[in-house]
Amino acid sequence: MSTREMTSPPPTKLLSKVPEITIWFWIIKVLCTTVGESFADFINVALGVGLVETAVIFTGVTAVVLAVQMRLRGYRTGAYWLTVVLLSITGTLYTDLLTDQAGVPLWISAGVFSAMLAVVFTIWFVKERTLSIHSITIRPREAFYWLAVLVTFALGTALGDWTLDLTGWGPGASILLPLILIGIVTPLWRFGANPVLAFWIAYILTRPLGANIGDWLSLTAPEGGLGLGTLTTSIIFLLAILATVVYLSISKTDTVERASGTAAPPVTPGRRRTALGILAGVAVATVMLLAYTSSLPHKSALADEGPAATCQAGSAAPTQPEAQAAAQANFPAPNMAEFRTITSDTLAFVKKGDQTAAAARVTDLETAWDDNQSALNAADCAAWTYIDKQIDPVLSAVRAPTPKPATEQTALKNLLATLGGA
Repeated sequence: MSTREMTSPPPTKLLSKVPEITIWFWIIKVLCTTVGESFADFINVALGVGLVETAVIFTGVTAVVLAVQMRLRGYRTGAYWLTVVLLSITGTLYTDLLTDQAGVPLWISAGVFSAMLAVVFTIWFVKERTLSIHSITIRPREAFYWLAVLVTFALGTALGDWTLDLTGWGPGASILLPLILIGIVTPLWRFGANPVLAFWIAYILTRPLGANIGDWLSLTAPEGGLGLGTLTTSIIFLLAILATVVYLSISKTDTVERASGTAAPPVTPGRRRTALGILAGVAVATVMLLAYTSSLPHKSALADEGPAATCQAGSAAPTQPEAQAAAQANFPAPNMAEFRTITSDTLAFVKKGDQTAAAARVTDLETAWDDNQSALNAADCAAWTYIDKQIDPVLSAVRAPTPKPATEQTALKNLLATLGGA
């Protein structure tokens, strides 16, 4: 997809708010989606900020940057791709909120976001008579465009995670499916498929592709990854995005005004119908592959990322006494004693005003909890989910830039009570 979509009437080039669709567009798009996965996980999990808090923060930052982007009169490389990066992170967080926080099954999330995208496209087309991104020359069209981008990120996240849940594929193998599908869509676009349809299909598929690459790089070797961690992966890809943006800003190869004018693929009714038929066949074959793979014995690849969603989807969350009783009955006593000791130590440091020691000790809690995650979740998923949600506010409170002792003590005492401590 290296030329502009063929639409009528032609876009006003001088006012275009989007880049030329070249190989650079797709490279930086994948880089952005990888950052969306890894950086969201780093802020939420590694720093212990919490899923809801992280989503609120990035929603606010995205709104500010998007407002600036909307006020620009033309395409600016840095502003455009910064907006894409933030929308990638925010869209990922919205899907995670539904899955991990609200316990909504991934197939429902995928259906909801698919319906939302269909509504956005329908209203956009009815009002503007085109869905081509190279018709983004006025603010109403740009508003539809950015809303569609946000929904595609959320949808791509849900579809990617749902695929992992259905198949049990590891992060490395999971890269292949979206990569192969993109490899099919590209020659079909050149053959004569509807360019707007081909563009948006590829745009959605780059989300699970980038996310799976991020997981493959960041997860540990036992989990099927290279073990770089979310922070290192985020830094690598942010630097790659920065280098690409600098190059494009200097070379101007991503601007419509400097586009090479490569001949557009031939478009005939016969070719268009043939390409559409092939796309439909590929979609059916993909569904059949996923259905067959799902029927085979396997462990969900999301078990290590978010087992809480599996528990919550099928049963009501326990109360604090129920979670405490279940943990005492089903979790190994040495583990429970270790968690209580660490939590008590952290609370003691907070009461003494030794924030440095408290932060160090709470990291011990996070490490011990994560190291035993698989065994504890298998022993009692509901109890694990309940305690895990109590640990998040503890991490957030103790690691806050300006810690509030009252908030810290409340979170620690709540956790200690569930763990069976005094």
